[in-house]
Amino acid sequence: MSSSANPSARPGGVPAWEQRFLAPSLAFPVWARDEPDRLALSTSESGSWQVYVWDRAAGTRRQVTDNPIGVFAGYDEAAGFPTPDGSDLVWFEDTTGDEIGRWLTAPFDAAGDGGAPRPLVDGVPDAWSEGIAVGRGAIVVATSGDDGFAVWVSRNGAPATCAHRHPQAISLGGLSRDERFFAFEHAEHGDAIHPALRVLETDTGRIVAGLWDGDGLGLHVAAWSPVEGDQRIAIVHERGDVLRPAIWDPVGGERTDVELDLPGDVTPMDWWPDASALLLLHQCDGRSELHRYDVASGELARIDHPTGTIDGAAVRPDGTIWYLHASGHEPPSLRSAGGGAAVLTLDGPAPPDGRPYRTWTFRNPGGDEIHGFYVTPEGEPPFPTIMDVHGGPTWEYADEYRPSAQAWIDHGFAVAMVNYRGSTGRGRAFRDALIGNPGFPEVEDVVAGLDDLVARGVADPARVVVAGNSWGGYITLLSAGLHPDRFALGLAGVPVADYPAAYEDEAESLRAMDRSLFGGPPAERADLYRERSPLTYIGDVRAPLLILAGSNDPRCPIRQILNYCERLDELGKPFELYRYDAGHGALVIAEQVRQMRARLAFTLERVEGLRREPA
Repeated sequence: MSSSANPSARPGGVPAWEQRFLAPSLAFPVWARDEPDRLALSTSESGSWQVYVWDRAAGTRRQVTDNPIGVFAGYDEAAGFPTPDGSDLVWFEDTTGDEIGRWLTAPFDAAGDGGAPRPLVDGVPDAWSEGIAVGRGAIVVATSGDDGFAVWVSRNGAPATCAHRHPQAISLGGLSRDERFFAFEHAEHGDAIHPALRVLETDTGRIVAGLWDGDGLGLHVAAWSPVEGDQRIAIVHERGDVLRPAIWDPVGGERTDVELDLPGDVTPMDWWPDASALLLLHQCDGRSELHRYDVASGELARIDHPTGTIDGAAVRPDGTIWYLHASGHEPPSLRSAGGGAAVLTLDGPAPPDGRPYRTWTFRNPGGDEIHGFYVTPEGEPPFPTIMDVHGGPTWEYADEYRPSAQAWIDHGFAVAMVNYRGSTGRGRAFRDALIGNPGFPEVEDVVAGLDDLVARGVADPARVVVAGNSWGGYITLLSAGLHPDRFALGLAGVPVADYPAAYEDEAESLRAMDRSLFGGPPAERADLYRERSPLTYIGDVRAPLLILAGSNDPRCPIRQILNYCERLDELGKPFELYRYDAGHGALVIAEQVRQMRARLAFTLERVEGLRREPA
């Protein structure tokens, strides 16, 4: 069977798959607390992910950053945000991709000579960011490095001083509206996967309160109340088997868990401006719903919006809800609830349509129900198939827009996305199944998904490629070694390849996570790290491998990948290494296109029945 080598090309010969990468995209914006028409917005309009200021009242946007590798602050933080009064923009500057950097600021309006970026606060060393909170008079920054984790506080522009330091993981949880207190998540009990909460007094560093639900039960900060003097915090707990919201008053000591009759996870996204209600995100089987929860009455009301995934939502000061919506065949769009109208249109062409995802469940050998999505191309099955493995591992494939998935579909592949054990969205026990047992369950679930698709007649068992990035790259290499007869090729992006060496070189936040996942560092759990390392099974690998690696990656460092490649070379195993000069993934769109083109070329040359895209 063959597929079109240049589907839906527009004038100029740019294929549809590349158009989807090149079409501008955006992240959810952040507005100034006291001037909500002054916003920070991260987009790819310039050809890389950069931060813009957006003056909504004036109808203008201006690019502020021009980082050659793009701007990235962390998986749980906005790349940039305005100060509460809207006078300045704040962003995290990392020039190499190693995620070690500092917070910079520049005026929102680039008038006069004051527009040059400058450090936001003195006294904080360049480090990995563990969160930031900026008020009118207080700035709190959390950092990590080889010496552990720290929280720094600056008052009224003075140099920051260290308010808290600990060898165990910390993640900042924001400032109270009156800036008297700040919160953070911590792992002082030795478990970074299930953190506890603590609130400190901003001026003195005095501990005000702490909250911990016990072993194996995590707590997370969602948002402080927006009302002056109201010290309540919307938090996330997991006392049951799914994530649920709660409201905690660390000063008064009261906690109220919100009971909801909904399947899947429910987490708070924001408060209504008068703190009368919470905006809740309900996630189940890879799709999202927004709800309004009235705090006083307990009434829950679903907010009308299209089917798909919500990747960011908040309540404007006038009570309007903005949200970022996408689906498998629709790119992200910023919308307003109550009609779903687009709030912003980016500069640049819209991408071609993609094919929609099909939700999918199957059983693994242990009888667990596994969820995922798959997409098929035009034509008659069985299809050559990409078993696309997500990263994390505490993440999930959702009904979201992925140009890479549509690129495979354009070339005649089916794409299967398995939410293996360890993924979010299926309960705490399902997510925590990897603790003390990483690597093997994910591989078993990916292979079970392949078996199911073969049984359905969707996948051609002779033309299956296993692929993924980060943890997905790790599972790709493990799969190639543990099941060498099942996969024709492996495409491993920024993988863990030699686990003991990866631990030695990775950022401290990743080491903390690995210690919780494995039950200790390699010095204490050497046999388990070795057993779950792809390098251990490299002699059994038969499939040609394409490995992509960032030279400055702090999450899956380059040395351990080179160790794996050197061993492949010694064994005479066929492989190619694609190395690029950045960190854990590319924020420059041209580089994303080059990497996708490398994956396509490597695969189309080796999978029978498919034609290579013409030059």
